[in-house]
Amino acid sequence: MNLSPKIEAFVMHFGEMGSRWGFNRTVGQMYALLVINEKPLTANDIATALSISRGNVSMGLKELQSWQLVQVQHQPGDRKDYYTAAGDIWTMAKRVFEERRKREIDPTLTLLRDQLLDAPANETEAFAQQRMREIHDLLEGVTQWSTELHNMSPETLHKLVKLGSGFSKVLELKDKLVNKS
Repeated sequence: MNLSPKIEAFVMHFGEMGSRWGFNRTVGQMYALLVINEKPLTANDIATALSISRGNVSMGLKELQSWQLVQVQHQPGDRKDYYTAAGDIWTMAKRVFEERRKREIDPTLTLLRDQLLDAPANETEAFAQQRMREIHDLLEGVTQWSTELHNMSPETLHKLVKLGSGFSKVLELKDKLVNKS
């Protein structure tokens, strides 16, 4: 399987982005390849397209399955496993965000809650706890917001994204009206 320069550029860039999302570059490249292919691919197809070992593909597919980003398909009369991206782009974004929340935000919230339970021993700890409370409250708000986003349909999410900066302008207008009253 030969990749066109356009597809190769996308796959390579997606690999770099994947490393920022929480999985390694090769896994990101594998996922990109699955996302942009109309037909399901075998592990051998993926290995050939990316010039990586079959073992590396196998480990990468397991990682993607643990994130629930790929699904296995079978074709009649063929014993090979075929892989495709699970769901649409909105589903992918939700799953990546949810996994990152579980791996990064939740442990941080747990640590912050534990640190905020004890009374500070001195002024230095009191200041530190004040900052920890601010971080906790921010992360708690982001978590609640992400839960709301996670429960939205792709259509509603698409509308929300289209609102873009218009939403912040509505909030600013609301604040101006409230402050004038």
